[in-house]
Amino acid sequence: MEPGNGTQISEFLLLGLSEEPELQPLLFGLFLSMYLVTVLGNLLIILAVSSDSRLHTPMYFFLCNLSLADICFTSTTVPKMLVNIQTQSKAITYAGCITQMYFFMLFVVLDVLILTVMAYDRYVAICHPLHYAVIMNLQLCGLLVLVSWIMSVLNSMLQFLMALDLTFCSDLEIPHFFCELKQVVQLACSDTFLNDMVMYFSAGLLGGGPLAGILYSYSKIVSSICAISSAQGKYKAFSTCASHLSVVSLFYGTSLGVYLSSASTHSSQSSATASVMYTVVTPMLNPFIYSLRNRDIKGALERFLGR
Repeated sequence: MEPGNGTQISEFLLLGLSEEPELQPLLFGLFLSMYLVTVLGNLLIILAVSSDSRLHTPMYFFLCNLSLADICFTSTTVPKMLVNIQTQSKAITYAGCITQMYFFMLFVVLDVLILTVMAYDRYVAICHPLHYAVIMNLQLCGLLVLVSWIMSVLNSMLQFLMALDLTFCSDLEIPHFFCELKQVVQLACSDTFLNDMVMYFSAGLLGGGPLAGILYSYSKIVSSICAISSAQGKYKAFSTCASHLSVVSLFYGTSLGVYLSSASTHSSQSSATASVMYTVVTPMLNPFIYSLRNRDIKGALERFLGR
C-alpha cells in the first residue's frame, strides 16, 4: 500500500495474543467467559446500588460510575477480539480502529479519574467525618463525575484528532488484540514527534497526577487511622477504604507492570499478553472485591437477587 493520509487506509491487522490455531478456541472461551462475568458482575453492582435506598451515598454513587466505566472499558476491546477469533480474521477497518482507540482512551482515563475521586471521598469520610455530609453533597459528587467525563472526552478527542493526521505505509500489522494508541502511532510513516509528546504528557498528567492524588489521600488517611486510640476504631476506619485500596493497587499495579515489562523486554507480543491484566482481568475482579469485602453490597445483592 502506498503512503497516504489516514482516509486512504482501508484496514489494519490485529495480530492478537497468539497465532497458533489450536489456541484460538481456548482463547475464545476464556475471553468470552471473562467478558460475560465482567458485564454481569458490574451490572449487578449498578442494579443493587440503584435499587437499595440505603446505598444512595457518595461512595456507592462513585462505585456505580466505576462499574459503568468498567463495562464500557472491556466492551471496546473484547467483543472485536472475539469476532476476529470466531471468523478467523485479523482485520479491523481504519474507522473501527480509530474509533476503538478513542473509546479505549476515554474509558481508561475515566477509570483512573473515578478511582481518584473515590480516594478523595474516603479521605473526607475518615479525616473529616463530622463535615462529610456537608462537603460530599449531591452537587459536588455530580460535579466530580462530570469533570471526570469531560477531561476523559477532551483527552481522547485530542489524541483522536492527532491520529487522523498520521500517514501510514505498507506495514499495518498491530501486535496487539486491540488498537492501542502507542502501537498505532509506531506504524506511522509520518513524523510522530508531536503525537509522542502529547501522548506522554497526557499519560503523566492523567495517569501520574491522579496517582499522586490517591497517594496523598491515603497518606492522610493512614495518619488519621493511626491517631485513633481503639483497635476496633482503627479496623472500622480501614475497612471502609480496603476495597477501594485493593482496586487501586490492582489497576495501577497491573498497568505499571505492563509498561515496565514491555520497556525491559521490547516485545510487543509479551506486552499485549500482559495488558490483558488491566484491560480484562481488573474490571472483572472489581465487583468481586467490592461485594466480598463489603457487607452493604452483599446485603443489597442478596435483596436484589431475592426479588
